Amino acid sequence: MRKLDYAILFATKAHDGQRRKSDDVDMIFHPFTVGMILQGAGMKEETVMAGILHDVVEDTKYSLEDIEKIFGKDVRDIVDEVTEDKSLSWKERKIEAIEKVRTASFEGKMVECADKINNLETLYDSLEKNGEKVWESFHKPLSDQNWYYTEMYKAVVDNLKDAESYELVKRYKEILDKIF
Repeated sequence: MRKLDYAILFATKAHDGQRRKSDDVDMIFHPFTVGMILQGAGMKEETVMAGILHDVVEDTKYSLEDIEKIFGKDVRDIVDEVTEDKSLSWKERKIEAIEKVRTASFEGKMVECADKINNLETLYDSLEKNGEKVWESFHKPLSDQNWYYTEMYKAVVDNLKDAESYELVKRYKEILDKIF
């Protein structure tokens, strides 16, 4: 089995039974979509695998060591760059995540872009369908969501030479501007 295929299988099993609160589908839809966004942008296989696995450490019983043992150090390092510490409060976690991405590798920044693109596109679709009441489903108000997604965008482009030339960076900015 190819490593990419195994990453899909691994993530599917790891997220088994989890649902995505934003659009009430199986959780695996999100990491799989992140991987497809990365693949469509021409990212290398390790980056696509990291995109598929990016929520495994945050949301399942698996650790970074498990990721490294199965998928290698490169994939582990990228996943680490985009993994949030869920033991922290929402604001502390988001501040730490923004700082991690600010100094992340190119691959880590692209995984973060793809993650935010999928989250924001899902949000945009929900806004189109349900209107402003969609904000009621979030634990934080619109102003906090705006702050987080905007600051994360700034962290992605920080230290990224010719940032606006990258398809994923442009796509992130376009959907960010549509919503906020």
